[in-house]
Amino acid sequence: MGRLFRGVIYLAVIGFVALVGYAYVGPYFGADFSAPQTEMRQPVQLDGN
Repeated sequence: MGRLFRGVIYLAVIGFVALVGYAYVGPYFGADFSAPQTEMRQPVQLDGN
């Protein structure tokens, strides 16, 4: 049981390192993580009564 738990922990750590590595190296391979930069305007009506 301990061996299985240790294996799951190792896989989680390796997955986390891979995810962080992809976040840093991904833009060099064409992955774009930036948010879309579009302006949106919507009229708002307030009830002042």
